[in-house]
Amino acid sequence: MIRTAALALLLTSAALPALAQVPASQAATPLPVPTSLPHALPPIPAPQDRDYPGVIGIQADLTDLDHKVIRVRQTVPVSAGPLVLQYPKFIPGNHADTGPIQLVSGVTVTGNGRRIEWVRDTVDPHAFHLDIPAGVSEIQVALEWLTQPDNAVWRVVMTPEMVNLQWEKALLYPAGYNHSRITFAPSVKLPAGWQQGSALEATGREGDVITFAPISLEHLADSPMFAGAHFKRVDLDPGGRSPVHLNIVADSAANLAPTEEQISKLRTLVDQADYLYGARHYDRYDFLLALTNRMGGIGLEHHRSSENSASPGFFTDGFQKNFGTLALLPHEYSHSWNGKFRRPSDEYVPNLNVPSQNTLMWVYEGQTEYWGEVLTARSGLASKEEQLAAIAEIAAFYENQPGRQWRALQDTTNHNLLGYRTSNPWPSWMRGTGDYYREALLIWLDADTLIREATNNRKSLDDFARAFYGVEDGVWEARPYTFDDVVAHLNAVHPHDWAAFLRQRLDAVGPDARAPLDGIARGGYRLTYVDSLTPVEKRVQRTWANDFQYSLGFSLGAGNRIMAVRWGGPLYELGIGAGWELVAVGDRTASAEALRDAVTAAKGVADPIVLVVKRDEAFRTLSLDYHDGLRYPRLERIAGTRDRLADILAPRRR
Repeated sequence: MIRTAALALLLTSAALPALAQVPASQAATPLPVPTSLPHALPPIPAPQDRDYPGVIGIQADLTDLDHKVIRVRQTVPVSAGPLVLQYPKFIPGNHADTGPIQLVSGVTVTGNGRRIEWVRDTVDPHAFHLDIPAGVSEIQVALEWLTQPDNAVWRVVMTPEMVNLQWEKALLYPAGYNHSRITFAPSVKLPAGWQQGSALEATGREGDVITFAPISLEHLADSPMFAGAHFKRVDLDPGGRSPVHLNIVADSAANLAPTEEQISKLRTLVDQADYLYGARHYDRYDFLLALTNRMGGIGLEHHRSSENSASPGFFTDGFQKNFGTLALLPHEYSHSWNGKFRRPSDEYVPNLNVPSQNTLMWVYEGQTEYWGEVLTARSGLASKEEQLAAIAEIAAFYENQPGRQWRALQDTTNHNLLGYRTSNPWPSWMRGTGDYYREALLIWLDADTLIREATNNRKSLDDFARAFYGVEDGVWEARPYTFDDVVAHLNAVHPHDWAAFLRQRLDAVGPDARAPLDGIARGGYRLTYVDSLTPVEKRVQRTWANDFQYSLGFSLGAGNRIMAVRWGGPLYELGIGAGWELVAVGDRTASAEALRDAVTAAKGVADPIVLVVKRDEAFRTLSLDYHDGLRYPRLERIAGTRDRLADILAPRRR
């Protein structure tokens, strides 16, 4: 509350000269000043498992590309009395409270042609309280989603060539009902001549307005759209039992050029997923793929679709030049089974404003990461050699990660709740979101090879996947699971103390805790370090030229910035952290090549490596007593053992 005296003081100090020039006869009538806070607001109704009466109409207008504003109009059936409209807060797939309420403007409500004023909840700013007058049976809600001009805070979703509509960021819905029991009738207005891809069922198009079949809020929020001026749709399962399509938007029409060989590999991905999981948990599936340098990057799972982005030359430059993106489509596709159909019980919430918990992210994301890499190989998108190089890179990172001394992998599942994917200057020490993807991948490799070894290769984690995910073919309503469910299904494949197996790896913490690398040895390989890489390894470990993590303990970024200093590494011990720039290497101007040469020259000799670094106006000369040469990770075959990694990565025939 701003009191009258305080307001008068502000006016006097901030605008007195202007006010003094206005004759009293022309002075405007002062605005009324509130003398107290609004009355206490009623509680927000908790969601209940009951139908919301009627269907909510919604139209999203995507045509204001100049201002990058998405304009929304909703019609909501109502009855007289209190009503709370909520803006989604906990966004599926983000595993955190990331709903961008800060970008919602122009919220206006009318009924029977008259404004109905709202009051924002003072505890939860995602909720708007209204009092619906007698005689009003439907309200009109208008709002804007002020999408961002750059990727500084939120990603760009509108460019002159494409728009990524995510419905959960562009709507309000009534509190007090499960989102599965609220029905929306969506439509969208596209820029002239544009086309769109979505898992929604289009029922008609008039000009540039497309209408879709009514759908629950739960599934509407799970059905994003990519729309664009340059669009191509590819059938990935011709004549299959349920449609699967690739919907491509691009910065330029020239980028819409997948080859028949590339399409064949993506079709093989669909086949190999069928062989792995058995059932399909969708009536249709739409890969949404943006080839862009202008829209913000994304990889986000949905039950019947996925949002993916890649460089404009993903197809035209060839898959080999885009290795880092190849596993994205298999990963997000696998989420249709793991994360969407089978969903962790603490992620299975009644609406988009009930907090989710993330205790099983090592299954939701970790096992999906594992199957994504496996399917990348089985579909032919990547070779065995490429995948071995990728696994080596992951294994080396965790073998050298010091953060396990204080933080267990299980605790990293809370990381998004601490601040959605926020950066920090010491990633090797803090740990974070990536760990329940990639370190968990190593746990599932460990489990897979254990089953294969114990059963003389008669069983594998594939059997778990089919039993756990491959049930109720055609059903695309979520089926929640718990830790005990995972353990029980593993035991059904091969009896073992799986609870202890998992907890030992998830809860490992302290100075003696080690990365879960047993699956590599059981798979027939050992992790080694070499001073030079093959062309394939360089393509996979694409930052190798600037990567000194396993020698000097840091990476070299653009402008010779020192980055990702490893906690406890050689540079750390000399007092160097984020913000320093490498100026010189010995008597040479700084460069990655000069640094590689210096590390190589110091191998096996007594002379130190001399670096000159700079931060702001301060310079320092560093002397590094390091003599082990360049170190890049590689998986080396263990002679006389079965190549179980080859077995895992080989395509299935059924």
